[in-house]
Amino acid sequence: MAYLNDRVLDLGLNVLDTEATALTICSAEPTSFTEANTTYKLGTKSSLSIGSPAARTPSGRKVTVAAITDGAVSATGTATHVAIIDVTNSRLLATQALSSSQAVTNGNTFTTPAFDIGIPAPA
Repeated sequence: MAYLNDRVLDLGLNVLDTEATALTICSAEPTSFTEANTTYKLGTKSSLSIGSPAARTPSGRKVTVAAITDGAVSATGTATHVAIIDVTNSRLLATQALSSSQAVTNGNTFTTPAFDIGIPAPA
């Protein structure tokens, strides 16, 4: 059976806490920083709150991205995904589908519930 110490998993997840500078809502799942920050971007929230690594069920480690209540919508469309990006280094760090799509209108605000990003333990 393979094994990774929690510290190994935690250090990978710490990048989200220490390097993420924004969350964008997107009209499709981005596969690059440019897609997340330009092509598919419908809105942005800076000043993210991402928790410290913790136990993940059934195994592994996770971080929790806090709920957002005041994201700024910059284009009208239907948001289907969120992307966590590092604007400073032009990096796409993570993407996740929204639990349900969200119609947004330029000039309004968007909300997202808290969600987890995790790394499962090796099998």
